[in-house]
Amino acid sequence: MMTATFDFSGCAALITGGSNGIGLAIARAFQEAGAEVSITGTKADVADYDEDLSDFSYRQVRLEDSKAVDALIAATERVDVLVNNAGTAVRPPEALTPEGFEKNMDINLNSAFRLCQGLHGKLKSRPGSIINIASMYSYFGSARIPGYGASKAAILQMTKTLAVLYADDDIRVNAIAPGWIETNLTARTRSSAEASRPMTERTPMGRWGKPGEIAGTALYLASDQLAGFVTGVTIPVDGGYSVY
Repeated sequence: MMTATFDFSGCAALITGGSNGIGLAIARAFQEAGAEVSITGTKADVADYDEDLSDFSYRQVRLEDSKAVDALIAATERVDVLVNNAGTAVRPPEALTPEGFEKNMDINLNSAFRLCQGLHGKLKSRPGSIINIASMYSYFGSARIPGYGASKAAILQMTKTLAVLYADDDIRVNAIAPGWIETNLTARTRSSAEASRPMTERTPMGRWGKPGEIAGTALYLASDQLAGFVTGVTIPVDGGYSVY
């Protein structure tokens, strides 16, 4: 639990994949700072999750379904902050098929672009802030999950491009590149000491990060007062992993 030191009262924030992990930590941080928070997830109802999500406005959306994404855009009446957090990592053997590659791109990249463009008019009237969630695989290759790496590398470039495209509309676009964080996506790796050791040994801080440690950077980037002249950047929050 983090102590809210930001004031987002009157702000509407939409966090995709806000039902668990990094997305949930970001959603709770914005809520604690006074924002009205909407989240998406893949389950039918908030009661289907182990976490208590009853304080959030929830919508079931499968981001690989472009019609579902368009329906989310149409249902969003106002938004000041958009956090494109939802993502997946298709694993072998599916990861090495064209279909697996496309699934990663559709969920991690294409849906984020569709939301940015679809909500552009509503963000423009605020001004707005978009925060995309990148990855260490935005910078480093992985033979096991090529679609995930390609989609997250593209997030960096999309962030730069949209920052330029939206600048005249007072919409700032930035990204966060988490290091190795304790989430559902990393559970399999963390469960194996052999698989986990290379990550912690390379990380100068010598440990896995926690979802809440990403949230403070999201609040900073969304703050017009503190980050009003910051756009087009990707900030690693990785315990030093990317310095090597």
